[in-house]
Amino acid sequence: MKFLKRRWKKCAKILDEAVVVLEAEEEEDNQIKPKTQKQLTMNKIVLLILLMAVGITNAQVKLEGVVKDSIGTPLELANVIAINQATQKLDSYGITNDEGRYRLSLEKNTIYTIQVSYVGMKTAQAAIETTDQPIIKDFSLQSDNTLDAIELVYEMPVTVKGDTIVYNADSFRSGTERKLGDVLKKLPGVELNDDGEIEVEGKTVGKVMVEGKDFFDGDSKLAVENIPANAIDKVEVLKNYAEIGQLRGVTDNQDNIAINIKLKEGKKKFWFGTVTGGLGNSDEETLYLAQPKLFYYSPEYSVNLIGDLNNLGEVAFTRRDYFKFTGGFRSPSRSSGTNINIGSNDIGFLTVQNNRAKYINTKFGAANFSYSPKKTLDLSGFAIFSNSRTDLQEKRAVTYTDPDLNIPDEETKSNTTQRSDLGMLKLSASFKPNVNNQLDYDVLARTSKESQNQMFFSDVLGNIDQFENTSPYSFNQNLNYYYTLDENNIFAFEVQHLLQEEDPFYNAILEDKANYENTANVLGLENAQIDYNVAQQKIVKSNQMDAKLDYWNVLNNKSDINFTLGTIYSNQDFDSNIFQYLDSGSIFNPTNTIPDYPDGNDINYTFSDVYLGFHYRLKMGIFTFTPGASAHAYSAKNNQFNVGFTDNFFRVLPDFNARVQLKNSENINFNYRMSTNFTDVNQLARGLVLNNYNALFSGNQELESALAHNVNLSYFSFNMFNYTNVVARLSYSKTIDRIRTTSQFQPGSVVRVSTPFNSNFADENASANARLEKTLGKFRARVSGNFDYSKFNQFINNRRSINENYTYTYRTGLSTNFREAPNFEISYRHSIQDNNQGENKTTFFTRAPSIEFDALIFKKFTFKTDYSYNNFSDEDKTINSFEFWNASLSYRKDQDSKWEFEVRASNILDTQSQNRSNTGNVSVSEVEFFIQPRFVTFRLRYEL
Repeated sequence: MKFLKRRWKKCAKILDEAVVVLEAEEEEDNQIKPKTQKQLTMNKIVLLILLMAVGITNAQVKLEGVVKDSIGTPLELANVIAINQATQKLDSYGITNDEGRYRLSLEKNTIYTIQVSYVGMKTAQAAIETTDQPIIKDFSLQSDNTLDAIELVYEMPVTVKGDTIVYNADSFRSGTERKLGDVLKKLPGVELNDDGEIEVEGKTVGKVMVEGKDFFDGDSKLAVENIPANAIDKVEVLKNYAEIGQLRGVTDNQDNIAINIKLKEGKKKFWFGTVTGGLGNSDEETLYLAQPKLFYYSPEYSVNLIGDLNNLGEVAFTRRDYFKFTGGFRSPSRSSGTNINIGSNDIGFLTVQNNRAKYINTKFGAANFSYSPKKTLDLSGFAIFSNSRTDLQEKRAVTYTDPDLNIPDEETKSNTTQRSDLGMLKLSASFKPNVNNQLDYDVLARTSKESQNQMFFSDVLGNIDQFENTSPYSFNQNLNYYYTLDENNIFAFEVQHLLQEEDPFYNAILEDKANYENTANVLGLENAQIDYNVAQQKIVKSNQMDAKLDYWNVLNNKSDINFTLGTIYSNQDFDSNIFQYLDSGSIFNPTNTIPDYPDGNDINYTFSDVYLGFHYRLKMGIFTFTPGASAHAYSAKNNQFNVGFTDNFFRVLPDFNARVQLKNSENINFNYRMSTNFTDVNQLARGLVLNNYNALFSGNQELESALAHNVNLSYFSFNMFNYTNVVARLSYSKTIDRIRTTSQFQPGSVVRVSTPFNSNFADENASANARLEKTLGKFRARVSGNFDYSKFNQFINNRRSINENYTYTYRTGLSTNFREAPNFEISYRHSIQDNNQGENKTTFFTRAPSIEFDALIFKKFTFKTDYSYNNFSDEDKTINSFEFWNASLSYRKDQDSKWEFEVRASNILDTQSQNRSNTGNVSVSEVEFFIQPRFVTFRLRYEL
């Protein structure tokens, strides 16, 4: 708090003037409607905080100069720190750029000790007394093979060692952090995206390790949410990370980033972690929470145990996380130019985030281990189980945008109960008898049991009860062998096998027979029943093998060549049938009346690709060029209803990469790739499929592949001299013969029949995004912008129209990282969505300010709160708006105390519902979904 007091006088005058202006507007504001008033109140808060930030920033003075060696050569990546002699605390730090320049922001009228260090050099030290004028101070370091005479009391907050950036966690902690994510958000150059994943310099982190051991195969979200903050000593960012050390010199790892967490000394060879329990009360039931998180690390083995049971809506592991969790598996053919997706037949659960459903009850358990019985052998694995029950209540209004289609607008209400049991098990072994040989084997098994009950009302089709369930499983195994013959000849063999079975079941009971009569007649249903009780069972079996053999020949230290021989083999069986439950309890198998649309499916689909690839890499100064091409022999066959179709062809796919390494942390990357995209068995099955009560589908046996051209240009700059990070990307893709769907609506109904086909019209997508981050002392500002454009062709009732969608999103934010004073983060998101659907055009706007605040009070109390407001509108009016406010207050006797007591309140404003909009091919929908009410809980946390 002393930090703010010393600066308050500097900005008090500015704040007083701002308050006068705001009070003058108050009378006018009171005449404005409530939703706008909320926006103005939020704007006032943001303005006051920004003005305060300006005042504090103006209270600082710059110290800059150049660091050289004894012969006058500038030293890049030298460390410079400023220690306040009065408080004996580190106030500022800096790293020199490629010209040896450094820059520090210091307090005025203060005496500092400046220390400059560089590997292999004697540490230099100087005393500086600041005034209100900038200071220039150069340093010359002397070579030294002995220990430095000056003892370094403080560690550098950030140290750069080649491709490794090391953050000293204690330098960024204020005492309010509880988990890894709280620490990462404060590190310069590190971000947490909307999905909870870690990004460094705009690139998603692919692996998280603790003490060099994979944490749940590197899953960043589990690490962010569960590793305790007080156990972290260092955060090491490993750029250009190579999974296989033997391939480091011959593979492009520029976009591969890993993070390694170094633990504090007291956390090694001991169990550590936290156990949290909580209770609360609501109108319907007692609220509870139990979260044990235990960890053990030693050089020989490690164990991680994570548990989470609660009915507060705090989802530890979502269904989306489950299906994104690859277990470290990566397809060997990922860079071959061939894209084949075996499809997904899950039952399409809604993606529920924290506190965004009417009721959420979740149980989660996970265990991860690693064991090294000897130096040449590493064993590891994990098991994850998740159980959840979710209740949802929704209202939806669907407006069809083309009046010529004669489709009635529809309003629906639904109450849904979802149940899900998800489990996965992974075991891995890595054998490295010497530096020239490495053998890896992994096996991953997944299984789940899911169901969904939905009571549905449509003002067009009446009451509908829907039930869905599925119990899929998959078994994935991976074998890799790497062999180095000598320093110029390297071999790699990778093979992956996937076995998968899906069995989705769908059942719909339609009580309003009159409004569903046309569709019932199309399906051939028996109409002498109380209602239409229609169901469908599907079985999809997939068996896929993906293998390749790579050979690299290193010609010299500037160039190498790579030959790849690979193959992909995929076999899928698809069975489905539509049937009707009769009032008598018997089952009726209907015969549909649509010409050329068979009943049921029994199809076998086989795909194979044999390819040979060649790439040449050449380094020329700051440039690296990698041209290449792959020649493919494709074969796609399917057989159904005693009719076979075969598509055999040969294609050469070129690719090219150029990288310009301007500086150590600044580069430009250009990439072009031509690819062939293949569909899965679901799109080929000709028999009628019931995707939903109002959505029928019939595949196309003669679908062919699509050809895509993809171009990407990116720029990255991570400047530790002026703490400025810049990320920018441009991308464009054009797809020829893309598979599109034509839909035929039943006259005067919302029921449609869709069929895929290869479009003669090319589809295009383009995007551009940029982000600028600037750190000034204890303040970090962010500005970003995204632009997305898509152009595609759609066919409804035999009419073609061109859809063009433009989306613009702008974000700005300001955050602080004070050691003693309270911290805040304010942000604002503004998005514009333009949709041109043939004859109809719509424009939507989203405005979303938010603020987070945390403070350590008297070194005993931790207060955290966050508020967000969302306004959704079109060109004429506000369609909907909602706001959320959460807060918590915790008490811990001191930082060494094992016990912590916390009161937490979520949805303090008791917001009842939230709104969103969706834009489809022929419709625009507005959705209101109801959420959990205000919850207040008391929690007790014990630290091991």
